[in-house]
Amino acid sequence: MPTDNFPFIADANDTDPQETNEWLEALEAVIEHEGKDRAHFLLETLIERTRSAGADIPFSAATAYINSISIAEQAQYVGDRTLEHKIRSYVRWNAMVMVLRANKNTNVGGHIASFASSATLYDVGYNHFWHAASETHGGDLVYVQGHVATGIYARAFMLGRLSEEQMDGFRQEVDGGGLSSYPHPWLMPDFWQFPTVSMGLGPIMSIYQARFLKYLEDRGFAKTSERKVWAFLGDGETDEPESLGAIGMAGRENLDNLVFVINCNLQRLDGPVRGNGKIIQELESEFRGAGWNVIKVVWGNRWDALLARDTEGHLRKRMMECVDGDYQTMKAKDGAYVRENFFNTPELKAMVADWSDKDIWDLNRGGHDPAKVYAAYDAACKETNRPTVILAKTIKGYGMGESGQAQNTTHQQKKMSHNSLLHFRDKFELPISDEDVDNLAYLTFPEGSAEQEYMKKKREDLGGYLPARREKSESLTIPDLAVFEPMMKGTSEGREISTTMAFVRLLNILLKDKEIGKRIVPIVPDESRTFGMEGLFRQLGIWSHVGQLYTPQDSDQLMFYKEDKNGQVLQEGINEAGGMCDWIAAGTSYSTSDVPMIPFYIFYSMFGFQRIGDLIWAAADQRARGFLLGGTAGRTTLNGEGLQHEDGHSLLWASSVPNCISYDPTFNYELAVITHDGLKRMFQEQEDVFYYLTVMNENYAHPAMPDGAEEGIIKGMYLFKEGASKSKLRVQLLGSGTIFNEVIAAAELLKTDWGVEADLWSCTSFTELAREGQACERENRLKPTQEKRIPYVSECLNERQGPVIVSTDYVRLLADSIRPFIRKHCSILGTDGFGRSDTRENLRRFFEVDRYYVAITALNALVDLGQIKAEVVQQAIEKYEIDTEKPAPWLV
Repeated sequence: MPTDNFPFIADANDTDPQETNEWLEALEAVIEHEGKDRAHFLLETLIERTRSAGADIPFSAATAYINSISIAEQAQYVGDRTLEHKIRSYVRWNAMVMVLRANKNTNVGGHIASFASSATLYDVGYNHFWHAASETHGGDLVYVQGHVATGIYARAFMLGRLSEEQMDGFRQEVDGGGLSSYPHPWLMPDFWQFPTVSMGLGPIMSIYQARFLKYLEDRGFAKTSERKVWAFLGDGETDEPESLGAIGMAGRENLDNLVFVINCNLQRLDGPVRGNGKIIQELESEFRGAGWNVIKVVWGNRWDALLARDTEGHLRKRMMECVDGDYQTMKAKDGAYVRENFFNTPELKAMVADWSDKDIWDLNRGGHDPAKVYAAYDAACKETNRPTVILAKTIKGYGMGESGQAQNTTHQQKKMSHNSLLHFRDKFELPISDEDVDNLAYLTFPEGSAEQEYMKKKREDLGGYLPARREKSESLTIPDLAVFEPMMKGTSEGREISTTMAFVRLLNILLKDKEIGKRIVPIVPDESRTFGMEGLFRQLGIWSHVGQLYTPQDSDQLMFYKEDKNGQVLQEGINEAGGMCDWIAAGTSYSTSDVPMIPFYIFYSMFGFQRIGDLIWAAADQRARGFLLGGTAGRTTLNGEGLQHEDGHSLLWASSVPNCISYDPTFNYELAVITHDGLKRMFQEQEDVFYYLTVMNENYAHPAMPDGAEEGIIKGMYLFKEGASKSKLRVQLLGSGTIFNEVIAAAELLKTDWGVEADLWSCTSFTELAREGQACERENRLKPTQEKRIPYVSECLNERQGPVIVSTDYVRLLADSIRPFIRKHCSILGTDGFGRSDTRENLRRFFEVDRYYVAITALNALVDLGQIKAEVVQQAIEKYEIDTEKPAPWLV
């Protein structure tokens, strides 16, 4: 019969229990004498043979609701558990107190319960596993769960890294010295490495970060094999699509340098994660099915004795029966309630008959047991073939007593009652008087004390303090602008190209540069051929950690699909989020690996800021550096694709990100000047900005760059062509992107048909113009006695003759951002409304931004100024066959 280690409970559906027992006894004998690996092999062989015989045997990825690591396999704990418990208790108190103190006289909020549940998970890592960057180690990368920032601050405070004044400035940053609410590298650039509180983004970014470390090593930039990426997330956070969306890739690519630690406290923000189910079992199935090594840390050491008594499997059966809603309720009650509701059968009651209610209440969960956590981390570090996920069961609000432990309201708690504070103090045996409890005093260890020295020594042994962020790396030598000389001369007579083709040409020039070429990381989704970039497949190779294990279908062609372990291109398939995470990993490599890389990520513009805008904000927070290329940009350039694919607003969204520098170039020389400026700012001067450039797929001739245009191109506008100087009728025509070609054509119509001259201005960036103008206005407002600064837009336009007409392929609000600095008659044309499919010509007429509408608008402006009669406009409307009865494009 099965023994204590292999309890068996008869199944009513078993037609031959005796035969079943014989099989089980044989299995137990194999395990006892030949080991678990041999038993696993035999079972897999039996299953495969049964399937070969035609039987349909579905795979179950879930295992029993117990710890994955048995007591016999558990690694020996190497720390001083007594000292560590005391240190951890102090950290818990300080993390809680900083929130309570901050909210005593403010309403800034904060979170207590998440760190209360996960304190042990972080403490074990900081004490024993997580390396800081040093001369001997590249440093582990730890994605801290956003809501536990308080605990990380508390630990740093006790190590002397943060002052009491900074702690009291939690969530109060405006006057300087405060601490950010969550992990924000932008706000604390020497401390936090990764922004994680926008839930779901930390997990997916960490996966691609682990992958990029392998890319760096394969390409010879850094030794990364000893480094681990640790990502902490909550079980409720796994409902975010991004949290689990890339775990298949991590398993498929064997990212053995990646460890997920999921804090399974069974609660979301408002209630249970899976009240009617079991989130740990669900996640085990998902991760195991995706090829991960799964380690469950469900029960703490106080359950070990009971599990040893469970010779017939009744306890294990009950553990599996209870749903998460039951487990949550039990930890919000007491030992008597647990005895009555969990140990609810004669067999289970007998098992704890000699236990007090306190003994039962003290039964701990695995995530609160440092020995169990240590064993799991140790096993994860030794895994060499797969990524690892650790599912650690904890209690949300652990120790918060009546103010929140395991209660549905616990996530929102930022205040605690006097009794709850006393309960917390007594539970963790803290040396605080009742008076100091009410005063919310911080706890510290005396200088030179055993506890403080222990904390410091543990970090010294692991290379230094964490979290810590590298702000600067080596500066790269950027080639002179002359390297782009071929792009400055314009296209040869009769040749037409798109700005996308110009970008590919520019990229090829940079890739050949001896200084920075090897550092360029081209990133594309599954449409390289759309962007004319398939030549890079053969030239550079698509990076694959295992190389190419097959003969590609197009191997007999010049530009065949080539995967290579030394490849340079990152190709993510139909996966904009993955491509963006690649870009973030590459764009922050200067900080995470002291290896500056230059990422160029090109994508359909509509699938950038619209689809993955939150990741772009995370990149901005993380101080990423690099180029984002919005391909087939503009509402009228991707003409056949229709409503959902046409971009009329990505530049507007880009303008909302403070450190995103965005441009909409028309000509290849503009693209070259802008890119060169970005390379210098980001990789030579190490400025924490990134660039968003729109490129189009419409072919046209490109002129040579006008003399002296470089400065204006960077500022956002320059005089492309000046009209005849003697004309009495004159207008100022502004445009950007492909629509500027329509503006140029409109100038010719105005001159030929109506005798109106036009000064033509190419506006490479309405956003940069607006930002500079706003800065001037602010300075003038705050420094009224100094000489007034004049915005650049005003310098360009306000002294010139004639009204201003602006045309853009984007919504009017984009160009409207410069209107405050134009102190004269100004009209703006844009593409407000839904996109639709048609020819470019018809789309521009529909959105009223083509040459004819530009001309009509210019003539109307001259009417408003009393320079011509309204009849002239009517004549133009008739001449150009303008349909005055059609509805406005934003209404249909």
